[in-house]
Amino acid sequence: MRVRYRAQVLGDIDEIGRYLEKRNPSGAFNVLRAIYAGIDLIAEQPYSSQRSNVPDVRVRVVRRYRYKIFYSIIDDNTIEIIHVRHTSRRPWQGER
Repeated sequence: MRVRYRAQVLGDIDEIGRYLEKRNPSGAFNVLRAIYAGIDLIAEQPYSSQRSNVPDVRVRVVRRYRYKIFYSIIDDNTIEIIHVRHTSRRPWQGER
């Protein structure tokens, strides 16, 4: 499937990378690699992730690093990544 990113998501991922880079450069690389691997898995199996409380929004958890990837299935060929955030943060409005 084709993956489309909202502008917010690109900012989310950039912010995650910058935050972690200051603390542990190799750790930042591993976390970002895991997030993108999660996105690749979503593209391969878009219906395998759980639904969120928001209609048409699903969430995949990157378990090792505890990040959530929120996305929508746009059509048979496209998914849209909506938001990425750490599970320790206050719930995103899409999780309520």
